[in-house]
Order: sequence, then structure tokens, then C-alpha cells
Amino acid sequence: MQRILLMGNPNVGKSVIFSRLTGVNVIASNYPGTTVEFTKGCMKLGEEKLEIIDVPGTYSLEATSKAEEVAVEMLKQDDDIIVNVIDSTNLERNLNLTLQLLKRDVPVIVALNFWDETKHRGISIDVAELEKILGVPVVATCGRTGEGIKELVNRLQEAKSKTFNYTEEEKWHEIGNIIARVQKLSHRHHTFLDILADISIQPLTGIPFALIILYLTFKAVRFIGEGLISLLDPAFNNYYFPFVTNIVIKIFPVKFLQDLFLGTTPEVMESFGLLTTGLYIPLVVVLPYIFAFYLVLSVLEDIGYLPRVAVLLDVALHKVGVHGYTAIPILLGFGCKVPGMLATRILETEREKIIATALILMSAPCMPQTAMIIGLVGPYGTKYLILTFSILFFIAVITGFILNKILKGETPELFVEIPPYRVPHIPTLIKKLWIRLKAFLTEAVPLIILGVFIVGILDVLGITNLIANILGKPIVSILGLPKETVSVMILGFLRKDISIALLIPFNLNIKQLIIASIFLVLYFPCIATFFTLLKELGVKNTLKIISIMLFTAVFVSILLNLIL
Repeated sequence: MQRILLMGNPNVGKSVIFSRLTGVNVIASNYPGTTVEFTKGCMKLGEEKLEIIDVPGTYSLEATSKAEEVAVEMLKQDDDIIVNVIDSTNLERNLNLTLQLLKRDVPVIVALNFWDETKHRGISIDVAELEKILGVPVVATCGRTGEGIKELVNRLQEAKSKTFNYTEEEKWHEIGNIIARVQKLSHRHHTFLDILADISIQPLTGIPFALIILYLTFKAVRFIGEGLISLLDPAFNNYYFPFVTNIVIKIFPVKFLQDLFLGTTPEVMESFGLLTTGLYIPLVVVLPYIFAFYLVLSVLEDIGYLPRVAVLLDVALHKVGVHGYTAIPILLGFGCKVPGMLATRILETEREKIIATALILMSAPCMPQTAMIIGLVGPYGTKYLILTFSILFFIAVITGFILNKILKGETPELFVEIPPYRVPHIPTLIKKLWIRLKAFLTEAVPLIILGVFIVGILDVLGITNLIANILGKPIVSILGLPKETVSVMILGFLRKDISIALLIPFNLNIKQLIIASIFLVLYFPCIATFFTLLKELGVKNTLKIISIMLFTAVFVSILLNLIL
């Protein structure tokens, strides 16, 4: 099957054109040996079936990152046709990659995307003259509206190779000559989106703007996530739970098997039933927040806001050994740690991923935990809430500084394209959301179910009670908490917000509540996060992260027990 590679700089609209060409049947894959994702799909041209590949964005064929290495590696198949997607509002910068592709002597067709925006920006481009100079077909397109897509498809077979012979010193001179011949600029007034773009990138106004976006993001995620849970929870408990209980009791008369499949108690979140808790956690507890976060993330991504957050926070995050793009996984982790872990794929080095993971897990509790901590600590006064969250933030920053010193390696500089604000393309947004949800359902959910199954066996065999009796005395003497809270801490592996809520019957004082809340946030990731972490970083790095978390949790809790 012949391949069509969509290649271009980041943020030039390749994904929208890909969506126009392929419809909805797409596959997201990791390139062999990497965690860099690309998307592929199919289209028919006459009777011929073509494979369309949305190649990771690259500024140059001289790779400086894993994504660019993958893009260059994909060029090595001889019969491929390259659709070079160009941002027509930034013609000069984009032509750098175009000339490099033409120098490779591969069949190329150029798509001048964002054609509608050139009119708003006072840019006039002579398409016929540009095609004459480059010697390959050039088509003006607008992925969002579909303008030019049909012409692009019809001219795919006209793609041709043309060798450009120039030195690196001559390249920009050549590009300058092309721009002078084909492009004219005229004055235009700033639009509302231009003004908003300026506000959101300047530190003085950008940081308050970012805080507003962050607040609105959390409100939207909570509204969507909790709304879905309010629908899924009754459906699960009123229909699925009684149904599966009757089936299991009829098929398995042995109590051990009943406990294994249904749990030791009728409450879903108080035991580890494979067919109850094992499905309730990923599908009722986690999936609604995953859906909500990926929806909001996709909107912010397609509008063009996320690169601005990365640039704003780049200097601060460099101090702890990561670059500005780490802000995106950290922000996701405030809602749920699982999408935060998955989002670390955008980072290039293992060192960055380890530091970013530590920051995600330790900088703040997830959204459900936050709600429970507010419910427990809030009645004692706002100052105690501020104290609790400030301690967690301080711990994360200190941990980041220490890891930055201990782990060898350098933090790469942030080179990121800041696109203008654009209206999201709804079909592409839906497709992107489905690809991400599909990855969660096929990759993370089976691991969560496996984890619940393992913990369920330990619970049915009474091993969890044995652990509680062994660890009871250290909990009392070191952390200053009642012996009975050990069972709550074991449950925290399953779901942390429930474990924090279960502190209520123990009538803890404010000192004990702060210590218990901080310990439960820090000491171990929940089961969903643990297995996601295992998949993303491997066994060795997962054990490193967990060791850091456990040591920090114990050390900080002992310190707070002595100080408070």
C-alpha cells in the first residue's frame, strides 16, 4: 500500500488535514523503540487504497529531538509521497523544511494551509509563482473549512521530486529570494484574538491569565467528571452490581471465589472484587475524569494555548530540571494522576520523565483527594487548608531541586512554536479525544483490573489484616495516628480520596488530620496510577519513584508530628 506522509512544522494544521483525508478510522501508534506517537489512517483514491500518516512535527531534517528523529526515519521508504503542510502565515520559516525535503529528491506536493488566515493578516501569496519556483505542485488549503482539500487529493499523483543544490549558507538567501517574489504584505488592525494572544504570553498579564484558565479548567473538569460519575455510579450499583452478584453466586457456590469476584463486603469501594471494584475503579471513578481532562486538554491544545503556558513556566521549571512543557502533565495531575502520567510522553529524556513524575505525584493531591481534604480540614479554618497544600507544594519543589542535582544529564532548552489562537476543528477534536480514550481503555484498564485482582487475593487470604497488625505500632509511635488508621492507608492504594474520607470516624484532631492527609497523598500512588507508572517508566524507575515517595512521606510526617 502506498504511503502518503503529512510532514511539516509543529502547529501547521497537519492533524486537521489528516482528519479531512481519512475520516474517523485511525490508529495511534508508538514508533518502534520510542514513546513518540504518530497517527495513521486510510483513504481511497479511485480504486487505490492509500495509507495516510500524520508524521510528528519537525522544523528540520537535522533532528534535535526524538519526535524529529522519528519524522526523519519515516522518510526512508522510496515510494512515499510527501505532502509538505505549510503555515502560509509563516512562509519564510516553513520553507526551510520544504527546501530540505526537495533536496532529498523525494516526491513532494505542498499544501499552503491556513489560507483563510492570510486574508485576515494582510498576506498575499502568488501560488502559481511559488509552484513555478519550487517545481512541485502547490495547493492553497484550509483544513478547518475543507477549502482546497479536494484539489490536494486530485493532485497527489502529480507530486514530483526536484533537487535543490545549495549550501547551508545559501539556503536562507534562497528562501529570501522566494519570499520577495511570491509574498506581499499589507497593513491590518489587531483583532480580538491578537490582543488576547499578546495578553496571554507576557509574564505580567500572562500569569494571572493562566491562573484564570487553570481555575476554569478545574471547574469544567469537575463539572463534566462529576456529572458523568453521577450517571455511571447509580447505573453500576443499581443494575450491574445486583446482576453480576446473582450470576457469580449461582455459578460459584464456593465463598472464596465469591469473595474474589465480588469482594468481601457489599460496598464496592471497601473491598477488592475483580468484577465489581476491578471495573468500578477504571470505568466509574477514573474514566469520567480522564474524559473530562482529555476533552479540555484537546480544546486548549487546538485553540493554541498550551505552548503559551509552557513558555511562561519554562524559566521556573528549569530550576528543578525540566522544561516548560512539563507544566502540561503537572496541570493534568491536579485532576487525576493517570492522564498526568500518560502526558509525560511529550518529554524527551528519561531524566525529565522521572523528575516530572515526582512533581506530578507530590505537588498536589488529585481533584477527588483535594475535595476530601477540604471537607476534613476546612471546618478548622482556611489557614489549615493553606498550610496543608503549601507543605505539599514545598515538598515537591524541594524534591525537584534534589533530583535535579542527583540525576545526571542536562535539561534541554524549550523550542516551541507559539501559534495564533484558532477556532478548534470539531471532527479533529473528537477524533483526538477518541484516540486518547482508546489508549486508556486498552492500555491502563487491563492493568488496573490485574492490580485489583492481586490485591483482592491478598485481602481474601487475610494478608492485609496481618500487615495492619504488624504496622500498627509504628503508625502510633512515629506518625502519632491511631493504630486503626493502618487499614485506611492500605485502602489508599485502591483509591486515596476514599481513604482520606474514612479518617472521619477516627475523630482525629487538626494536627493528626494534616499529618494523615499529607501522608496519604505522598506515601504511595493509587492502584490506577501505579500500573500506569509501571507501563510508562518500567519496573526500575517505578521502584525509584515509589521509594522517593515513601521516604518523603515518612520523613515529612515524622517532622510534622514533632513540630506541630
